[in-house]
Amino acid sequence: MQIGPLTFRPRPVFLAPMEDVTDISFRYICKGFGADLMFTEFISSDGLIRDAAKTIAKMRLYDYERPIGIQIYGHLPDAMVEAAVRAEAAGPDLIDINFGCPVNKIARRGAGSGMMREPDKMVEITRRVVEAVKLPVTVKTRLGWDDESKIIVPLAERLQDAGIAALTIHGRTRCQLYKGEADWTLIGEVKNNPRMHIPIIGNGDITTPEQAREAFDRYGVDAIMVGRASFGHPWIFREIRHYLDTGEKLPPMSVAERVLLAKRHLAKSLEVKGSKVGILEMRRHLSCYFKGLDNFKETRLKLVTLTDPDELYATLDYIGEHWQ
Repeated sequence: MQIGPLTFRPRPVFLAPMEDVTDISFRYICKGFGADLMFTEFISSDGLIRDAAKTIAKMRLYDYERPIGIQIYGHLPDAMVEAAVRAEAAGPDLIDINFGCPVNKIARRGAGSGMMREPDKMVEITRRVVEAVKLPVTVKTRLGWDDESKIIVPLAERLQDAGIAALTIHGRTRCQLYKGEADWTLIGEVKNNPRMHIPIIGNGDITTPEQAREAFDRYGVDAIMVGRASFGHPWIFREIRHYLDTGEKLPPMSVAERVLLAKRHLAKSLEVKGSKVGILEMRRHLSCYFKGLDNFKETRLKLVTLTDPDELYATLDYIGEHWQ
């Protein structure tokens, strides 16, 4: 599969961009488990052109992450063009436009999936960004604003005509947020539209290796994107790849293996963000690595309240010693 000059193995599995999740340390872990393409957290076009320090920090990239895309969002064409140019200067392999984020503070402003109510403007922004940068430009979007306006099939053609190199479709409307089940039928319809020739990437409710294979076999997508299912479970990329390649399922990761993984993740977070921020931003990950363990409430509380790295490492050792 090709996205511009980028070549991927058959049936690639991508890591979805997620705010406050897909930071440097989490991408490091997912890459180690075989994610074929990753993206930064969302980059606000407004924040980028204002030189907001936190926004700029999100664009720090490392060679081991490649291929990697920077994802930008916004609702003003001029700001999106300027943001795309600045993002390109950071050295990613592609620029992705977020027309899919459903959260109120973004969508109600007309950005993210709020753009589904203004398809002409969406296409204009896309065309102008494509013209402004040399890198491949991709788009991530949804089926439509609500059940009465599922416009993705004709919209996909228009976005392709605007020059994008690939299209990711999340199988829900904006109004669904993340509720209900993702509808892959329209994703398949876009993929099987004879007018479409760019890669179509399916996203939504891929939580098991079996669902991953069904997405490829039943709907014919060129790639799949895994989002929320990777949170607390980044080894899902290894599980999916093994199943796609062999038809066999890997055994569940042991507690001891998860402890080692959590330590590696924590070390990377401390390395790139320092002790204070590195620990604060790891809290959302650490407890999720140990979902389902019995009698874990007190230990989980430690994972999300301790502020000393040595105490955190000691708690992780304790988990490895007391749970199997």
